[in-house]
Amino acid sequence: MKKLFLIIGAPGSGKTTDASMIAEKHSDKIVHYSTGDMLREEVASGSQLGQTIEGFISKGTLVPLGIIVNTIVSAIKNAPVDTILIDGYPRSVEQMTAFDELVEKEDDISLASVIEVRVSQDVAKERILGRAADAKPGEERSDDSVEVFFDRMKIYTDPLAEIQKFYTDKNLLKVIDGARTLEEVVADMEAFVTSKI
Repeated sequence: MKKLFLIIGAPGSGKTTDASMIAEKHSDKIVHYSTGDMLREEVASGSQLGQTIEGFISKGTLVPLGIIVNTIVSAIKNAPVDTILIDGYPRSVEQMTAFDELVEKEDDISLASVIEVRVSQDVAKERILGRAADAKPGEERSDDSVEVFFDRMKIYTDPLAEIQKFYTDKNLLKVIDGARTLEEVVADMEAFVTSKI
């Protein structure tokens, strides 16, 4: 049985870094996938699908549901271990509902928890713009700019209350304060994940 933890958080909340550090430390039993990374890998492959995805990412808009759900399910089924952390999903009520229906039908996938790494908009903005300033030539991400930040933040916050309520009602939502030091956030998330597996 594959145990799944979905990790949500604003752009710049640190969710990808947190999850990758935990997976690295427990590589024998935990694997981490970022929806962003999965999609970026597809873009880098230069495939037709990748070109389609790039069109959405460069504008800061959501990649269509079917593409994302299929990418995620294939990653879960092919995961080398049974505990999977996926960050950056769901980003919309449609993504949440589609994924929930899919997990209900899958006998070998169970959703253990949805972890929200919570930071204020100010903290998120400071981190994203800091990341853009620190990027070396060739490392810049096309989505690290003030305009795109506010677009991405709005995409994140618009459905957030509904997503929080949905998972709270299922007793699956765990909120972690993401404004603390990286070490504190990672320790908190790691303790929670390992208590569930």
